[in-house]
Amino acid sequence: MAPALSAHVPALRRAALCARWIPAALFSSGILAGDKPILVRDFVRSALYDPNHGYFSKRAGPVGLLDASIRFNQLEGRSAYMQHLDKLYKKHDIAWFTPVELFKPWYAYAIAASILRTANLSVPLKIYEIGGGSGTCAKCILDYMMLNAPPKVYNDMKYISVEISSSLAEKQLETVGEVQSHLSKFSVEHRDATNRSGWGRKDPRPCWVLMLEVLDNLPHDLVYSPDQVSPWMEVWIEKINGSSQASEVYKPLQDPLISRCVEITGMNEDKASVSEKLAFAAKGVLSRVLPKPRRAWLPTGCLKLMDTLHQALPSMSLIASDFSYLPDVSIPGDRAPLVSSKKDGKTSDHRNYLDAQGDADIFFPTDFRLLEQIDHHCSGFSKEQKNRGAFKPVKKRRTIILDTAAFMEEFGLPLKTRTKDGYNPLLDDFKNTKFYLSVPTHNRK
Repeated sequence: MAPALSAHVPALRRAALCARWIPAALFSSGILAGDKPILVRDFVRSALYDPNHGYFSKRAGPVGLLDASIRFNQLEGRSAYMQHLDKLYKKHDIAWFTPVELFKPWYAYAIAASILRTANLSVPLKIYEIGGGSGTCAKCILDYMMLNAPPKVYNDMKYISVEISSSLAEKQLETVGEVQSHLSKFSVEHRDATNRSGWGRKDPRPCWVLMLEVLDNLPHDLVYSPDQVSPWMEVWIEKINGSSQASEVYKPLQDPLISRCVEITGMNEDKASVSEKLAFAAKGVLSRVLPKPRRAWLPTGCLKLMDTLHQALPSMSLIASDFSYLPDVSIPGDRAPLVSSKKDGKTSDHRNYLDAQGDADIFFPTDFRLLEQIDHHCSGFSKEQKNRGAFKPVKKRRTIILDTAAFMEEFGLPLKTRTKDGYNPLLDDFKNTKFYLSVPTHNRK
């Protein structure tokens, strides 16, 4: 077992020096290749998406695909639903079922209804889905458009899945292909959505981008400070003396993505307000008496993806859904992830993120207010704020954050996921998930 992250950390020297952490994990699986230090986000990306060793690249198995929709109106209540769910997990032997899978077709139907209600239908409908899993969302949205949209909307629409996993890309084509007419409208692009070159030339036309349970698996960086007032330092991982063991190394902030994330989150003490500086001064007194190390996880993968999307698709409308809170997280730090693996039907949570060796999922909670800040920042609003001159800048995006229950009540059919006694797992058990909707201000219907 790797030592806990709460192990003793040596005091930092001056900012020009690096600090080291004690050995943490063995890298026998090839996740940490070469002898050069890597940022934590590169470790997370490799552990999840490496073509040979990554969790999502080994097989399509982590994401479940139900044979048929659950008939909630035939279940007595919560106990019956949980028993049914337990049987499904044992039968399929997979890591998890996504909400869009558990509540098909109704979950995806609600998303399709929100698009149909707000889209500009005078232009062909174009939808990008990033990380489409087994293809259930794509198939159900295409089903909904075929059944409910004007025929021209369905006939002219394009649905493009951007999928980093080759095995899941194949599965999506198989799932959507169950309806022959969908295939002429659906395509899969096997690539990394954060890579700007994969999107080609800037497309100014309106489109929709869907990201369901994607943000939680995007690479994050880690920053560290030995006490309440010392400057944040970025965390790197390196092998020790050419062995398979690794240690954390702390360096002054220099990575552009990390520095931007620190600025967006307001963690940069150098640019603090007067009241914030007074608070830092009070913390400085406390830190000399009771020094307390700080760790914070930064969604640099989200920042990079939003950068790319705003550059490639400046008129996009965005729908994202994810977990806003994760229970029982033992890994330290603000916005820390759960690292979970499943073996012989049993799920185990790890206390150290470095335990992820391609056999474990790493998923992060989504700070939706921070997502909103990143969205506005990448749209160019923050730059306009700094150089606004005599006029108050106008935000380029209209955004709203909704609990899943609120989203489903507004756009969906909640009765379809209710059991006989009135229990509704989609509304009652997903209180820690939210929807984020963002549309360009110049694209009002």
